[in-house]
Amino acid sequence: MSRATATTRTLPPLVLNARDHDRLTTMANGITGPMADVAEQLLIELDRAEIVTPDRFPADAVGMGSIVSFKTTDGFDRTFQLVYPGEADINAGKVSVLTPIGAALIGLRAGQTIPWTARDGRHLRLTVLSVRLGE
Repeated sequence: MSRATATTRTLPPLVLNARDHDRLTTMANGITGPMADVAEQLLIELDRAEIVTPDRFPADAVGMGSIVSFKTTDGFDRTFQLVYPGEADINAGKVSVLTPIGAALIGLRAGQTIPWTARDGRHLRLTVLSVRLGE
């Protein structure tokens, strides 16, 4: 049985290119310790994503390396580049896919909203405003 539950039916559809999906699945399956909860959330998102070839990946979808502008219901309005953990640098605007916000963003498209739980436990909604290719 999939990690996804009946509640995922109310979540927005996700799309990922096959290359990102394979690498993220392998990475998340190998995570233990304090990051295991976020890795499990990422795996849930990966399980429910539509997988496409890189040439069919929509320009307005959040993939690895994408620069995404988003807002949350608590007024947080930011632009970050979504990166792998070793490339993360919050001061440079690079957020890891293995953070709660990174796992929530992957696969979303501009205009989509998803429920999101902040690290402090608050339940919020996150809306993608725009997506562009990273430099």
